[in-house]
Amino acid sequence: MSTAAVAEHGTSHDDHGGGHGHTSTGLSNNKLAMWLFLGSECLLFGGLISTYMLYRGRHVKGPGPDQVFSIPYTSVSSFVLLMSSLTMVLAVAEAQKRNIDKAKLWMTVTAVLGATFVGGQVFEFTEFYRKGLGYTTSLFGSSFYTLTGFHGVHVTVGIIMLMATVGMLKSNKVPGDKAEVIELVGLYWHFVDIVWILIFTLVYLIPA
Repeated sequence: MSTAAVAEHGTSHDDHGGGHGHTSTGLSNNKLAMWLFLGSECLLFGGLISTYMLYRGRHVKGPGPDQVFSIPYTSVSSFVLLMSSLTMVLAVAEAQKRNIDKAKLWMTVTAVLGATFVGGQVFEFTEFYRKGLGYTTSLFGSSFYTLTGFHGVHVTVGIIMLMATVGMLKSNKVPGDKAEVIELVGLYWHFVDIVWILIFTLVYLIPA
């Protein structure tokens, strides 16, 4: 094979493969790694939720769920987080159309909505503490703060990922396929949103 043919073959390979390896499942290595990571996170949250469900009725020394929870407030906060999933979908859609500027805008909006949710959660925790529910007040308090706080940390990590990706896109420092990178961040963000739907249903809506 001539040098020109070899070069042409290599160029064709890069164009179609994007420089990324693919697994036998058809997913890129990066997507497979993200799915495996999210799978491990499912196990972790499953353990935390199970622990909370076991201990939520144990609050002899302090207030119980019905004395501290504000369903309307948490519902609004949850709605904000769910709307961030919609804006993340729009960001991924724009990225797939190669409209990177619009994708960056929607990612920024997603981060702002996520920050609003985290701020609301911090305010909620402050109110709970004023009502007498501390981390060590009861088993209910410990399991509740651990579960919801751990989720809040995940949302915060997602916000950092979003803004870091936006910054890298602005400076053109994103390696490989930009649309895939944005999609990977989107997978993580949708995961934390889905987990919150489960937490909100089991923790706030189902009475102890």
